[in-house]
Amino acid sequence: MTLDNISDASVDPVGAFLFAVDSLREIQSAQAGLAAMEMALYAAVFAQAEAITAEMAHPIIDREQAIRTASAEIGAALRVSDRTVQRRMSHAFDVTAGFPQTFEALREGRITASHVSTIVKASEGLPTGEARETYEGIAIERAEQLSPGRLGAILPGIATQIHECSLAERHQRARKRRRIEVRDTEDGMAELLAVLPAVLAHGVYDRLTSMAKAVEGAEEGDERCRDEIRADALSDLVLGGGPVAVGDGLEAIQAQVQVTVPVLTAARVSEHGAELHGSGPMDAETARRLAGAASGWDRVMTHPISGAILAVDRYRPSQDIRRALRVRDEHCRFPGCRQPAHRCDADHSLAAVDGGDTCIDNMALLCPRHHGMKHDCAWAIAHLGNGVLRWTSPSGRDYIDTPTSTLRFFPSGPDPDDPGDPGDPGDPDGSDDPGGSDDPDDPGGLDGKNAPGGLSGPGGSADLDGAVDGVSLDYAGGWRGSDESDESDGDESDESDESVPSWELLE
Repeated sequence: MTLDNISDASVDPVGAFLFAVDSLREIQSAQAGLAAMEMALYAAVFAQAEAITAEMAHPIIDREQAIRTASAEIGAALRVSDRTVQRRMSHAFDVTAGFPQTFEALREGRITASHVSTIVKASEGLPTGEARETYEGIAIERAEQLSPGRLGAILPGIATQIHECSLAERHQRARKRRRIEVRDTEDGMAELLAVLPAVLAHGVYDRLTSMAKAVEGAEEGDERCRDEIRADALSDLVLGGGPVAVGDGLEAIQAQVQVTVPVLTAARVSEHGAELHGSGPMDAETARRLAGAASGWDRVMTHPISGAILAVDRYRPSQDIRRALRVRDEHCRFPGCRQPAHRCDADHSLAAVDGGDTCIDNMALLCPRHHGMKHDCAWAIAHLGNGVLRWTSPSGRDYIDTPTSTLRFFPSGPDPDDPGDPGDPGDPDGSDDPGGSDDPDDPGGLDGKNAPGGLSGPGGSADLDGAVDGVSLDYAGGWRGSDESDESDGDESDESDESVPSWELLE
């Protein structure tokens, strides 16, 4: 089959579609190779300008003039702005010089130019050397599995775990750059830009979206799309003090954001690990203040090496499966989709009427678009364990989707499943297990008895520069296991047992 006859009536439609899919994938890989070639040329021009002007009397000024001149001629030849060329040149030099593994992956067609930009952006502030190399290797591995959008949501968290400077310090510096800007556009319109702490920005957007969904199509003759209603609601809230022009009863709609915090961070033992789902890492103090307003916690057991969600329970039991899905999935589980959990349906992968169980191993969160597509267009889901899903398309192709919590996880200790030194027989009865439990159904014996106190769900509210109401919080993390052999029989905890479960906070 060729491009010339793919549209012929005599061609098998399924075969033609699969030919198109394979061809598009090859074209994407070829485009990545061409993008790498273009990047190498831009970087070479930049390097030559540096080399030529290095020995001149005023190297910095002369180099800038050389780069401007080169950009101007390239721009004239390509019919683009010389400033655009200069930005491309600078980006190309940064990638080829500072991210050699990423550039090689692009050259080989394993990732796209959009992946490269995402990897570079998430590394801002990360020192060069071993830390950068470690980050780059993990980022490329994730990029080969994810869309640029999903990749951008997990890489900041990975970079933060590798970064030597604490997130709290960087967040405080970044807070000083919060601002509001207005940019005039054409036809009497303007853009309003707000640079805010991420938890507030996502809360604002979520509340506006909830208001728009409540109003959309409610009145006959109202032809506004959701974007228009969101913009009108924002104007009403800021200028009128309430949603006066978009509908009644919207004042009661609250924003929802989902935050993950390790229990040690909540207890002020650590300052690392807090995550704003859909955005990236957040400073520990903001997470603790949000936690103070939460009405309950979900405890989450995660594998200390893979980051896979092993178990979830509720400190005040309620809607266990739904909460477990929100923790594991975080968003719609169709590959590439990032609709947040609270806008998704809990779907049976194998329908209940066909004998499917109502359990986390047969359910996944799907947004309305992909939920409907699954049922109407014969897509199938298979659970491969640890939350990994295999989607099978109507054409028979398989696509793997791995939970974000697993992809975001960066192991910081040895694998407890690793047998270690063959010369060390360990403890044959399993007492080396950090949780010390003999129960095969208890992952690591983490039954919560060693959990630190103080996580009892205090009420009240948190003042976060006018933070959103009704914040939904998830505390997640893992446990910490001792490398030392424990002679305990597993029935009682003692000072040598460093097993620490984690907790999940939801409204």
